[in-house]
Amino acid sequence: MHYFFLTLAILFEVLGTTALRFSDGFTKVWPSVLVIVGYGASFYFLSFTLRDIPVGIAYAIWSGVGMSLITLIGWFYLKQKLDMPALVGIALIMLGVLVITLKSNSQAH
Repeated sequence: MHYFFLTLAILFEVLGTTALRFSDGFTKVWPSVLVIVGYGASFYFLSFTLRDIPVGIAYAIWSGVGMSLITLIGWFYLKQKLDMPALVGIALIMLGVLVITLKSNSQAH
């Protein structure tokens, strides 16, 4: 169940961060509301994850997957450019998340 909550936390963080891009410095109401709701829900669900997964491990997965998804949204949807070092760095972060998720014994209490 903790991975379900972690997935929700990641998705809401991605929603909040994407909306942050469109909030125009919190001058646009609906994107600003989505930022607050997205981050609020993200931390809410992340708190349930921390019942079973140590904070460092959960945060590494949450931030790594969230950053990768935001980067993909920026690349495909917002047409932001990514160079090879950025792509390699993101791949290394995702590799780290996979190692933690698949191989680490410290991921669950």
